[in-house]
Amino acid sequence: MIACLVIHGYTGGPYEVDPLVRYLKEYTDWHIEVPTLPGHGRKLALENASHKKWLETAENKLKQMQGKYEKIYMIGFSMGGMIASYLAAKYPTDKLVLLAPAGKYLSFRQMAKDVKDAVMDGFKGRLRENKLYLHYKQKLGEVPFKANIEFLKLVRFTRRYLKELDLPVLIAQGQQDGMVPYKTVYYMDKEITSDQTEVIFFERSRHLICLGDDKDTLNTLVHEFLLKSPG
Repeated sequence: MIACLVIHGYTGGPYEVDPLVRYLKEYTDWHIEVPTLPGHGRKLALENASHKKWLETAENKLKQMQGKYEKIYMIGFSMGGMIASYLAAKYPTDKLVLLAPAGKYLSFRQMAKDVKDAVMDGFKGRLRENKLYLHYKQKLGEVPFKANIEFLKLVRFTRRYLKELDLPVLIAQGQQDGMVPYKTVYYMDKEITSDQTEVIFFERSRHLICLGDDKDTLNTLVHEFLLKSPG
């Protein structure tokens, strides 16, 4: 039997990857685990955040899967992509999917555009209809500065393991991503030495790629990638 470990992003939770997880559960009989990293979820509690605890949580879940399943796939979104990369380099893993992996930090150009769009919606009285604004407005004030430092520590720590990946890897990135520059994909593709890396760009998708306009296509492509034989 196949097991799939799915890891969400920074300040997020399993809800960020829920459409993809539900799709895989519907079309496969795989055992799928989506752990909530410490301090994350619908209600954030990141005052005592630690990048080591985030890594340990995902690593412990992977260890529980080992030996129980014939194959293990890993899917990581944003910061979860960096955690998944680290684990795939450290433990036997059959395939790896990286969704908007946080190998770089912020796309200031796209963020400026997103702010401009939110301002325009405000002038037009449509700010409550701006989903991106509503999503991040909820998080303002909930994320302490220390937690951001821990996020940066995690990215710096996991980057070094990209060169050790030797397995089929799929990288999916939204070109409208305001959190992770879409050019991060080129960095990731260069750092990952595996000759079995595929890269897909989605023109309409922002950072929350699993919840965006391209989610149906994304679900299908991830499923097909995980099903096909290596090589």
